[in-house]
Amino acid sequence: MRMKLLKATLVACCAVGGLAASAQADDFDYGSFPDYTLKVKLIGGTQYEKLYTRIPEWEEMTGAKVEIVSSKNHFDLDREIKQDIAAGDITWCVGSNHTSFAPQYGDLYIDLSEAIPQSELDKYVPGTLESAKVDGRLVQLPRVTDVSNLYYRKSLYADPANQQAWKEKYGTDLAPPKTYDEFRDQVIFFADPPNLYGTAFAGKDEGMSGRFMEILRANGGDMFDDEFRPTFNSPEGVAALQWFIDVYDAGAVPAGTVNYTWDDIGQAMAAGQLALDLDWPGFAAFFADPSSSKISDDLGYAVAPVGSSGKRGGWSGSHSFSVTEDCDNKDAAVSFAVFMTNDESELMEAKAGNLPTRTATYDEVIAWFNENGKENLAEMFQVWQESLADARTPPLIPEWIQVSNVLWPELQAAIVGEKAPQDALDDAAEEATYIMEDAGYY
Repeated sequence: MRMKLLKATLVACCAVGGLAASAQADDFDYGSFPDYTLKVKLIGGTQYEKLYTRIPEWEEMTGAKVEIVSSKNHFDLDREIKQDIAAGDITWCVGSNHTSFAPQYGDLYIDLSEAIPQSELDKYVPGTLESAKVDGRLVQLPRVTDVSNLYYRKSLYADPANQQAWKEKYGTDLAPPKTYDEFRDQVIFFADPPNLYGTAFAGKDEGMSGRFMEILRANGGDMFDDEFRPTFNSPEGVAALQWFIDVYDAGAVPAGTVNYTWDDIGQAMAAGQLALDLDWPGFAAFFADPSSSKISDDLGYAVAPVGSSGKRGGWSGSHSFSVTEDCDNKDAAVSFAVFMTNDESELMEAKAGNLPTRTATYDEVIAWFNENGKENLAEMFQVWQESLADARTPPLIPEWIQVSNVLWPELQAAIVGEKAPQDALDDAAEEATYIMEDAGYY
């Protein structure tokens, strides 16, 4: 199956512990585009926008100007791009993309392998670049790779009263959770609302669908069978959904978490309002920065828990830049996309805690962390590298976001008590079956 092939590729090529770190010269010809204005649509948010401070460098180098015509979270950006496609109104050249979203856009974007020298493409982590393809076409240049792991408050685990209370209740030593059952129990154990919540989760859009998928897979289930018939309404799926219901019913998460997106969770963790956060690497530097975070000196990292199958869900993917077929200056657009993912850009992303997409950056940034008094972030990178062996994308099919959009409202309904878990999943599976039938899978 296509999904199994992509998983194998990610595991083989993204396990970066042994990657060479030799510096590679930036010999790409960025070109000259005086008086040209490049229109772009970019993802916004805390973990993404620091990179955009490099845009003036590209402008000075090429003589062009960049107009950011839209900057939104990726879910809203995706809806806007679809509206542009439906209206036949593609007047922009570069768009933020993601491996989960890319398969649904058809022929919107060019094949970058035909526009970028192979010598430049060879600088990217091979597996990451492979996962950026759709039907063999390189429709996006990856900027950061994501896989979720745990951030936690070290002081909560070091507190003698917490250690004693946990030991008396559960008979084990208090330590970061290794299973989702322990994760649920600790979320409830630490919660002291409104002063402290155990955790929070993205409760809508693909954030909800993806986190559910992650626990489902950790339990040994999956979204589809080999014929792409929905299977997420299995016992493993019900157990995954019950995890969210349990922490919500216990009041261990903010009531508004069903409408949270990633930035909401990140802000809550940085404000000291959460005990644990299963989240992306891009928040690491934000959490570790005392100017933006109340927990900078209290920050610990642990690999994501395993489910009832003894495996991790490993939800993973890459943010990226794509170039539209309708762009009026593809050379300028390709130049911009390469610049925003070149060695200097990737080092900037990595210093913020993001997992970079170029081979040379990994050892370079760990050395930089250790040389600049940021040993905490060096520790973070080692945890995230360990978890890459379990990295696994959502189904890389055009219909994934459509399926997600019928799934997450049902998950949300079950979490707030409007539907029984099995009924909610059965209803979502029925709608997902219609989507896959209409797409011609069976």
